[in-house]
Amino acid sequence: MAKIKPFKGIRPPREWVEQVASRPYDVLNSEEARAEAEGNEKSLYHIIKPEIDFPEGTDEHDEAVYRKAVENFNRFQEKGWLVQDTKEQYYIYAQTMNGHTQYGLVVAACVGDYLNGVIKKHELTRRDKEEDRMKHVRVNNANIEPVFFAYPENEELDAIVKKYTAGPPVYDFVAPNDGFGHHFWIIDDEKDMARITELFAAMPALYIADGHHRSAAAALVGAEKAKQNPNHRGDEEYNFFMAVCFPADQLTIIDYNRVVKDLNGLTAGEFLEKLKKNFEVAEKGGEIYKPAGLHNFSLYLEGKWYSLTAKPGTYNDNDPIGVLDVTISSNLILDEILGIRDLRSDKRIDFVGGIRGLDELKRRVDSGEMKVALALYPVSMKQLTDIADTGNIMPPKTTWFEPKLRSGLVIHKLE
Repeated sequence: MAKIKPFKGIRPPREWVEQVASRPYDVLNSEEARAEAEGNEKSLYHIIKPEIDFPEGTDEHDEAVYRKAVENFNRFQEKGWLVQDTKEQYYIYAQTMNGHTQYGLVVAACVGDYLNGVIKKHELTRRDKEEDRMKHVRVNNANIEPVFFAYPENEELDAIVKKYTAGPPVYDFVAPNDGFGHHFWIIDDEKDMARITELFAAMPALYIADGHHRSAAAALVGAEKAKQNPNHRGDEEYNFFMAVCFPADQLTIIDYNRVVKDLNGLTAGEFLEKLKKNFEVAEKGGEIYKPAGLHNFSLYLEGKWYSLTAKPGTYNDNDPIGVLDVTISSNLILDEILGIRDLRSDKRIDFVGGIRGLDELKRRVDSGEMKVALALYPVSMKQLTDIADTGNIMPPKTTWFEPKLRSGLVIHKLE
């Protein structure tokens, strides 16, 4: 059963929230963060990408950079740009994209739930990325950025959220670099908070949608602190980490596509001929073709789009991993024909989030940078939860959630 609690969030005053709020640390590089924070001393990038306060080229993993993060975090609090709430409470964070709004509950999730599998993951994590975020959590003694969870839809929780969102938000703005609306409310009624805690306690699982490395880092630091404390009780704040939890039925996973630099020594004609072994191949011409459904793929090669439909018998409907389009394309196209076996390390392949559109695939091939592009039908939330429930792990670069959570709306201290 999922254990959550309210917490005393650290937040920017309303008049400064737009200056403080930022994109997540891992969706932009140091140069982009430097440009976005230019002239804005209140930008959260000074805490989550503190290398921007050093000369260009400074290693973001230098110990001095981590020290700068906590120095800036302390300065933000001293200046009043971040202020801690006086009582524990839950928060609502809503995002609007393309006319659709999704409503998330900001909670302190339990480290123990992550370690014992109540909080379920669907991706592998890399130790170097875990360690980077662990250092960041340790030095700041806080979860500066939230992780993104999904929970089974619940009508009573929906009703509580609706009650609060009927009133004016504490924050309400459109971010300039994504054009999405970001809205924020506070839940401070004791009865409502207790009921939210009870309703989550009845849930068998929570699911990590985005933020696997942040989740792992937060849980591992919490476990470290428990071991280091001879008087550990289990209710200390370090036993919890910050998450925004959305009902699964409100979330949309968008496509995560592939571009490849060469055809592994094949001509375009030879490549298309090899595809016919496992796919029904239909030329679609110069107009962009979008995959029509599961097991249908869109291919762009030498100025033309093609429809690829996996033939029956090339996948196993009873295998939660084998039935995924990312697995089918990886096995039957990338590996079998193009010789790309390790999606994490092979330099011949790159990945393009569907938020950029299929025009971006066409552009990268037409520019000569890439030879061929492959667009996939997006994974469903049911596929994701089925895989997590069965203890399986999705192949790399399978899911892309949008919109991304804005960082800086609320922070969770570990003490």
